[in-house]
Amino acid sequence: MRFRHPDGSTVHLAYCTNVHPAETLDGVLAQLRDHCEPVRRRLGRDRLGIGLWLARDAAHALVTDPSALRGLRTELERRGLEVVTLNGFPYEGFGAEEVKYRVYQPDWADPERLAHTTDLARVLAQLLPDDVTEGSISTLPLAWRTAYDQERATAAHTALTTLAERLDALHELTGRSLRIGLEPEPGCTVETTGDALAPLTAIGHDRIGICVDTCHLATSFEDPHTALDALTQARVPIVKSQLSAALHAEHPHLPEVRAALAAFDEPRFLHQTRTLTAAGLRGTDDLGEALAGDALPDASPWRAHFHVPLHAAPAAPLTSTLPVLRAALTHLVGGPHPLTHHLEVETYTWQALPPELRPRARAQLADGIAAELTLARDLLTDLGLKELP
Repeated sequence: MRFRHPDGSTVHLAYCTNVHPAETLDGVLAQLRDHCEPVRRRLGRDRLGIGLWLARDAAHALVTDPSALRGLRTELERRGLEVVTLNGFPYEGFGAEEVKYRVYQPDWADPERLAHTTDLARVLAQLLPDDVTEGSISTLPLAWRTAYDQERATAAHTALTTLAERLDALHELTGRSLRIGLEPEPGCTVETTGDALAPLTAIGHDRIGICVDTCHLATSFEDPHTALDALTQARVPIVKSQLSAALHAEHPHLPEVRAALAAFDEPRFLHQTRTLTAAGLRGTDDLGEALAGDALPDASPWRAHFHVPLHAAPAAPLTSTLPVLRAALTHLVGGPHPLTHHLEVETYTWQALPPELRPRARAQLADGIAAELTLARDLLTDLGLKELP
């Protein structure tokens, strides 16, 4: 979906396909047929943006087989789909029964991360629509915080600098300008937007910036305006923003609230949980850990890294951080010029919701994704953007 900003530039809105995990190119092609095109049809649009997630094997198949890459582009066009952004955070196994800490491997100190992201950039340069010259890729925020010492930090810095040089060369070769955004996430070396300032300014290259995920922003209790102003002042490029909402519990000390939270404690993904205290931010690596005993103070609200469907906040006594998303989006694209031109709805946790809230069939999932995109579209038009055909 494309929107015209009042300044005349185009803002792209997509939804991320990591909600339909597939490890192979055949699986990706099946996603387009079984999920992405049905969502487009529900929205009544001739064209739908998707933020494509390509696992290692799928990306490698595309970058080593030009005919396969041409075939994917043809299939996208045939189904009325376009790609201007990729999700390069998960490397493989995102559809496994247990993902948890595995999603942070390999990190930016490992050569595999650089190789994979280079493959993604080469693929995206060929998938961009003919009338689009700028693409974006979101990626791991350096590493999970443990076992990340100075030696690994130096290796990560070197890898990102090498990547920037490769993106420069790719621009010269193809005319396509690609940028990478580190995506701050609770528990990682770069947990907040503030944590991103030092490493990104040290790299000092306009092809390496930040991806602002509004669920992660809210989970860390960051104020959107303060965070985005700091990025602007530091001249850190906001490469893209993922529109998502976290789980919010206003009164976590109450038994009924803890019972409601327990329903979201599931075995597949990590749900980092945070609370803001007088002494600063406190947290646990997972929701179950927070619910067990006194691991986390409960005198103030809790927020958990659980991507809640945008249009469907949990039932009381829980809610979502949709207001944080609204505030961030207003700052991102509501001003005289957009701070980013790439927006991506990223609710990958549909099948991790409590059983009674999960879609029971493909049609229900497509309905839900279409409803999320409709909400995002309405937020954009309320800010003065005009939806384009």
